[in-house]
Amino acid sequence: MAQGWRRLRAGFLVPVAFVWALCMALALPAPAQDLGGLARLDGAVTLEAGWRSLSLSIPMTQAVPWRTRLMSDPPRAIVDFRTLDWTGFEPASVPLLGDATALRVGNAGGGWSRLVIELSRPMGFAQAGLATDQETGAAVLSIALSPLSDTSFAAQASALAATDGEPGPNVLRTATDRLALGQRPTRVVLDPGHGGVDPGAIHEGVTEASITLTFARELAEALRRTGRYEVVLTRDNDTFISLEGRITVAHSTQADVFLSLHADALEDGQAVGATLYTLAQSATDAAGAALAERHDRDDMLGGGVDLTGTDDAVASVLMDLARAETGPATDRLARALVGAIRGAELRMHRHPWQQAAFSVLKSPSVPSALLEIGFLSSDRDRERLRDPAWRTSMEQALVGGLDAWVEAEVAQQALRLR
Repeated sequence: MAQGWRRLRAGFLVPVAFVWALCMALALPAPAQDLGGLARLDGAVTLEAGWRSLSLSIPMTQAVPWRTRLMSDPPRAIVDFRTLDWTGFEPASVPLLGDATALRVGNAGGGWSRLVIELSRPMGFAQAGLATDQETGAAVLSIALSPLSDTSFAAQASALAATDGEPGPNVLRTATDRLALGQRPTRVVLDPGHGGVDPGAIHEGVTEASITLTFARELAEALRRTGRYEVVLTRDNDTFISLEGRITVAHSTQADVFLSLHADALEDGQAVGATLYTLAQSATDAAGAALAERHDRDDMLGGGVDLTGTDDAVASVLMDLARAETGPATDRLARALVGAIRGAELRMHRHPWQQAAFSVLKSPSVPSALLEIGFLSSDRDRERLRDPAWRTSMEQALVGGLDAWVEAEVAQQALRLR
């Protein structure tokens, strides 16, 4: 199922010259990695001409958010895609037929790529739909264009433009009357930690930001392929998102679960294995407190709003809400994920479930957890994080853990209805 969302960013920039100099100094090139979660073309793009019509088919390795647009002078039909890699595609390889006069692709900004079909006369979208193979996750976007009068073309162009940034049939909706958990796909927000001017931990040229993005893309693909999950990533490229902005994504998409992904480093180098954190006013140990403090400090460096500086009364209310509304569900989430990781016989920290005051977990309405997949400061963890087979095992364990959590939440709902 294709996904999409509206991303809101709150905060302010810190115009301090040395900050940017420091960030540039730390912006080391990341090594090439297998980004299996990125959608790519999965075959030939085909264009067919019928009587007074055009049909276009775009095969992809997986579904992505998409949107349609019409533009004039000259008339053009446009399809935008989120996180679709067009590498290797040559528009000249597609024969131009019927009213199609040119075909090209480019960057539409904001993480979107654009396919443009130039037309010899005004034509509009008679049909557009995305079909997904539930077994493989592959998807095909099919569109059909038919002639329009100048007036109808302008009307359809205006209607499509009015939906810019709004949920449509091909993106996630946030209706409050959606079905209960278990009767619809579970909506998961994956949060790859750090990004952009904040690379996170760095070791031997490997950045935490690149590791977590790779893992999040792969985990998103694994979840989507089950057909049981809708997945949103807080970032899908190397950009900075503030802590408040990450929480906003969870709220604006009405997420059922928020999972922040990290691969940190600790000075003593002793931490080894996956570690799950949930929200608490005080940390389980000094290492957890140091990690939470550093994450918040990195957010300030990037220009975001540091939620730990919130007025004490407001912070107290948020904490109370988190405990009362989502605390039990979050605890069940932690138990399910830790149980699944251990069940897969994957290495975990000697204290696998800990608590700390991570600001990114301070959403009062969404069960939230932070997973340190491993630690870049550990030689053994670095080797595992770079191993695609190990990542696949961890990703499958997390899918199983989320399945167990959903089952438990459905059972809790049934008990409340008795």
